[in-house]
Amino acid sequence: MIRVCALSELDDRKPFATEVDDVAVVLVRNGERVHALADECSHAAVSLSEGEVSRKGIECWLHGSCFDLETGKPNSLPATEPVDVYAVDIRDGDVFVDVTVTTN
Repeated sequence: MIRVCALSELDDRKPFATEVDDVAVVLVRNGERVHALADECSHAAVSLSEGEVSRKGIECWLHGSCFDLETGKPNSLPATEPVDVYAVDIRDGDVFVDVTVTTN
């Protein structure tokens, strides 16, 4: 696991773009939980971190596909393939991500 940032640096339900071991990752804080997903839409290969977060997940700004924060699965078209979801650990107020462990 690699330390990415302090939990306090993340705004609730606002995408945060980062890189972990040369992998583009988007973090989304939801209260005290943090989700880490591949920062690339599986449909159009654009950055998900430029989209918005809703109750349904993170929405791609280009074509509107929305990806579940827990599973990475799209819940709206045109995307049909999930994005990777990575393991997250919060320790002593810091956010750690492991891009070698996917949870979907």
